[in-house]
Parts: sequence; C-alpha cells; structure tokens
Amino acid sequence: MIFNSLTPELIKHRNQVHDTCRQFSRSPSRGNLTRLKTLFSSCGEEVFIEQGFYCDYADKISLGKRVYININCTLLDGGLITIGDDCLIGPNVQILTINHATSPKERLDKKNYASNVNIENNVWIGAGVIILPGVCIAEGAVIGAGSVVNKNVQANCLYAGNPAKKFALLRHDDRDLVSLW
Repeated sequence: MIFNSLTPELIKHRNQVHDTCRQFSRSPSRGNLTRLKTLFSSCGEEVFIEQGFYCDYADKISLGKRVYININCTLLDGGLITIGDDCLIGPNVQILTINHATSPKERLDKKNYASNVNIENNVWIGAGVIILPGVCIAEGAVIGAGSVVNKNVQANCLYAGNPAKKFALLRHDDRDLVSLW
C-alpha cells in the first residue's frame, strides 16, 4: 500500500499520538496506560505496556489478551500491526510496517510503502528484535534476541540471527533450548 505520511491530517494525527506516548513514557501511570490503550484499534484484557512505548498512528494496532510489551518498544504502524493473545515482546523491539522506495529518484516523491505485520498467539520476541514490513510470525514461535526478521516465521519454531533463520522446532520439553535466548 502506498501512502503519503506528510498530509496535514496524518501529521496532526501522528503528533497527537506522539504526545500521548510521551506522556505515558514520562509517567507510566494506570491512567496514562488506559489513555494509550484507547488509541489502539483493539486491545484485549490484561495487556501491559512498559514505559518507553512509541507508535505513529495507534489506530492500526490490534493487541490480543494478556500481551506484555517491555520497555522502549517501537511500532511504526503505517500498515496494520496485529499481535495475538499471550505474546511477550522484549525490550527495545521494533515492529516496522513502513518502507521507502529504493530508487533515489522515487524517494524524492516522499511516498511511503506500508505492509502489514501479523504476530499470532503465544509468540515470544526477544530483546532488540527488528521485525520488517510484511512479516507473519506464526503461533508459538520464538525469535532470539537481536534478530532481524525479514521473512515469515513458521509455527512453534525458534528463529535467530540476522537475517533470522530457523534454528529449531520447539517442543514442550525444550525449556533449556529456549532459555538460551
């Protein structure tokens, strides 16, 4: 999807959302968390967001039930970001839906390209992970700390690295393997 993020309407909307994010970061009180949650397209019960949360539009973000988002998380939500139930998002994670043209001539038009990101239920995203536009992370997956996810991730698998690659199929008795990440 192509869109122009520099329209007066989108700039005004982004500025309002940024103000709410800054207010929450300065004072992560229950009231400011509630105010932040009301901006989302949908937000399930028992969602907890730590201070330092940042997003652009908020109304393109859907959070399932019992989602935990750790400190300093950035969601660039020009496209839709869907996070399922029981997901754990580590500190300093970036979930990006925005891209720009690779052609220098096309970049002069200042157009943005948005591709949705979908994170299914019970996914654990480790610290410092970057998720690039257009990615789907299937149910039960684990993404190792510091990974860059540029392709879809299979269910119940551990992915790690830059770019993230499949490391292992997770089983219920893989507690030691998961603790490495």
